[in-house]
Amino acid sequence: MPHLTLEYSANLADDTRIGQLCQTLAHCLDAQRDGETRVYPPGGIRVRALRCQQYCIADGRPDAAFLHANLKIGAGRSDAVKQATGEALFALIKQHFATEFEQQGLALSLEIGEFSEAGTWKHNNLHARLKAQ
Repeated sequence: MPHLTLEYSANLADDTRIGQLCQTLAHCLDAQRDGETRVYPPGGIRVRALRCQQYCIADGRPDAAFLHANLKIGAGRSDAVKQATGEALFALIKQHFATEFEQQGLALSLEIGEFSEAGTWKHNNLHARLKAQ
């Protein structure tokens, strides 16, 4: 973990811009540190984007757009780490869509949720593969 899912309205951006944002946010997650310690293992980082073709925003104006980011992390990280992660990610999201924010109605949001290891199942060889490089 972490897994970051972006849901966005189809009128917000094309695949290239969203792909760039996914890369930027993945690098941001990889760069998070708690002192000298890496916060998130690289083999657990996932960033994915889901384009919403059907949506209604606010009063239904066709130029209104949204992006909601949902970050899921394992339980146990400090509030300070979660706050720093959220602020870093949200700053990049706002920067990425600064032009759109100036030109159209736009709602940007981010939430962080923790889950218990008891409620997850994993089969992942990415951690070992990254260590071998």
